[in-house]
Amino acid sequence: MGDPSEKKKPHPMPRTRAFYMHMKKSNGQASPRHHAINYAAAAMEQMELYRADHPGSPSAVRRPQLFFRSDLWIALLGPSIEEGIVGIGPTVSAALRAFDVQYLAGLRPPVESTCTVGALRPRDAAAWPAC
Repeated sequence: MGDPSEKKKPHPMPRTRAFYMHMKKSNGQASPRHHAINYAAAAMEQMELYRADHPGSPSAVRRPQLFFRSDLWIALLGPSIEEGIVGIGPTVSAALRAFDVQYLAGLRPPVESTCTVGALRPRDAAAWPAC
């Protein structure tokens, strides 16, 4: 084997060599982080184009956050999906369009019920919706 006084190296090759080998393996392609930065920049550009095309829309005025999860874009205004206004779509513009629809739907007054307190219901009450 060798002299027991020799210290074993912690890594099979020097770090500079390992770095060089890692860089060599990439074959000149960009790192995944570089792709993510380019992807985010493209999404921001699409968002700005949508806002320019729809300047008075809720997404242009309120500027929701934009996320990408499971092949879907999510436009979110609020602390969470459960508590906020959300638009989901396969593209940035589809998510922003869905956000606009949800935002505007929240501004409309609720549909009033046709039932009146104390109103008589027909004998076939099962056919009528419950009030």
